[in-house]
Amino acid sequence: MSQSNSSIYGGQAVIEGVMFAGRNVHVTAVRKKDKSIEYLEVPKTEIRWVNTLKKIPLLRGLVGIVESSAKGAQHLNFSAENFAEEENDGKEPVKEEKSGFSLSMILGVAVVGVLSFIFGKVIFTAIPAIIEQYLFQNVFENQILHNLMEGLIKIILLVSYIYFISLTPVIKRLFQYHGAEHKVISAYEAGVELNVRNVQKFSTLHYRCGSSFMVFTVIVGVVIYSFFKYEGIVDRVVLRLALLPLIIGVSYEVLRFTNSLRDVPVLRYLGYPGLWLQKLTTKEPTDDQVEVSIASFNRMREAESRIQEARA
Repeated sequence: MSQSNSSIYGGQAVIEGVMFAGRNVHVTAVRKKDKSIEYLEVPKTEIRWVNTLKKIPLLRGLVGIVESSAKGAQHLNFSAENFAEEENDGKEPVKEEKSGFSLSMILGVAVVGVLSFIFGKVIFTAIPAIIEQYLFQNVFENQILHNLMEGLIKIILLVSYIYFISLTPVIKRLFQYHGAEHKVISAYEAGVELNVRNVQKFSTLHYRCGSSFMVFTVIVGVVIYSFFKYEGIVDRVVLRLALLPLIIGVSYEVLRFTNSLRDVPVLRYLGYPGLWLQKLTTKEPTDDQVEVSIASFNRMREAESRIQEARA
């Protein structure tokens, strides 16, 4: 398939399921205990000024990340509600109708998703700077070396955090669905029939993954920090936080650039740091999990076709 078509699809693992995004709709599929699959379809809302921003280099990355965090939180809430109902298994009364998808609830979950992303970025930006300043402020004077040590500390904290949460059963299954999502996208891009046997042959790693984006923010941050001087820890942390939007924007452009070069024999290695991190954030899925991922992807394509036919 063409590059333009392959770029319109994105995915995200959720609790006991997978979300896929097309041009016009997001679809989440969740496996229930009775082996049935439940779907959530959410049409994309077109906002003109947001679409304009998404065409501007540097700004489009920031807008895309915020939009993705908001939408992902909504679908995660849907899967979490289903997961909670399955775990409840009749022990407590369950409401017949889900009131969780009122407009106020959707907006609330979206806001929480965005705030969680911002809070996480603030924590992983400020803490490494504080640790580095405390441990190495008198070891050397070159600020570039301090920036490199800060980046190393940030990578260590990030990898440690992901590793330890991956040991919990829920996160392990989440990462398995993450792997299933990547396998389905790769199989579709390769043009093979989407069935469990074919999909399982593909890797759990993918260049356009958000895990790659996390690594690029660390690397890009080290480079950008080197152009700015600071005086003391407060000035250092404030500077880091002020530069966050720029770092996110540049990192997004770097991710797009490395993805465009993934078929170039030598330059494809630019994307390897992100792929290495994905070895932690993805795990080999079961056939059952791949089946759910395929169902979600096919449902998304069916919804896209319905929307296109309705507009024709």
